[in-house]
Amino acid sequence: MHSRILKSVCLVLASAGLAFLSTGCKKIVPVTLTCNAGAPSIYPGDPQTVTATPANLVEKKNWDALYTWSGTGVSGTGTSATVATASLDPGSYTVKAEVKEGKKGKEGIKPGETADCSSDFTVKPFDPPTLTCSASPDTVMSGGTSTITAAGASPQNRPLTYSYSASAGSVNGNGTTAVLSTTGAPPGSITVTCSVGDDKSHSASATTSVNVQVPPPPPPPKSQTLCAIQFDRDTRRPTRVDNESKACLDDVSLNAQQKADATLVLVGNSAPVPTPKKHHHHPAPSAEELAAQRAINPLFVRQLGSPCPQERPRQDRTCTSRRR
Repeated sequence: MHSRILKSVCLVLASAGLAFLSTGCKKIVPVTLTCNAGAPSIYPGDPQTVTATPANLVEKKNWDALYTWSGTGVSGTGTSATVATASLDPGSYTVKAEVKEGKKGKEGIKPGETADCSSDFTVKPFDPPTLTCSASPDTVMSGGTSTITAAGASPQNRPLTYSYSASAGSVNGNGTTAVLSTTGAPPGSITVTCSVGDDKSHSASATTSVNVQVPPPPPPPKSQTLCAIQFDRDTRRPTRVDNESKACLDDVSLNAQQKADATLVLVGNSAPVPTPKKHHHHPAPSAEELAAQRAINPLFVRQLGSPCPQERPRQDRTCTSRRR
C-alpha cells in the first residue's frame, strides 16, 4: 500500500544561493469500501449476508481497521454482517457499513482513513398457495357419499390448513380429504368448495361438483300361487292335516328355502257355516182341545204324549182309545 508520509526532499543548488525545493511526493490514496448483499431479493426468513470489501488499507504494525454496520435486523463486527429477515415485512431495505483505519485508538482521525458503503435488497411477499379440488365418484345415488380430495401447494413451503363447504348435504373433513354425504339433498348437482390457507393469511379456493341421482323405483313384486288347503273336508276335525295338505306345506317350505328374499303371504277365505234348523215342538193340545177338534168325547181322549197300550212309547205320538 502507498504511504502518506513524505518520503524524500530534493535539494537544488542555485547560483544565487542554496534553496530547498520539493521535487515531488507520493500522493495520499484514501481507503475505499464496497458493500455487496448476498441475494438481491429474498422471502421473509431466508438467510441474507452482506459483505464489505475494503481497498487501500495500510498494513503495518500498530495499525488497525474498525468496521461498523447499521440497518434493520443487521448484526456484524468484521467485513461481513447478517440480516435477520424472519420479522421483516415485504419491501426494500438498506444495509450500511463503515471502516476506519489508523493507529489503535485513533482510527479515522486523519483524512482518507474513513470509508463507507451500502447495499440494498428486497424482501418479497410470500406467494399464495395453489389448490385443486376433485370428487370421487362424481355421481352418486341419493343418500350416498363421495370422497373430496384437495391438493394444495405453497411455493415457499408454508404450512397449510384446509376447509370445506357444500351447497347441499353435509361435508366433513379438515385435511386433504373430506367426505360429502348426500343424505337429505335433493336430486341434482352439489357444489363443493375446497379452501386452503397458509400461516401468512394467504388463501386459495377451488370447487368441484357431485351429481345426485334418484334410484329408479323397485320393480313390482312377482307373486306366485303355491297351493291351497281346504278345511271343510272333515267337519269333525277341520284342522287336521291330511296328506294333500302336508304336500302343500312341504312345497311352501321348499320355496321359502330356495327364495330367501321372498315373503310368504297367507290368504284365507271364510264363509258362514249354515246353522242347522231347529225343530220347534208345539205344546201338546189338551184333551178338551183335541176332543173339540175331532168331535170326540173328552173322556175318551188321553193326554197327548202318553204311551199307547201295548206299544213302545214314541215321542210326538198321540194315542186315542175308546171305552168298549
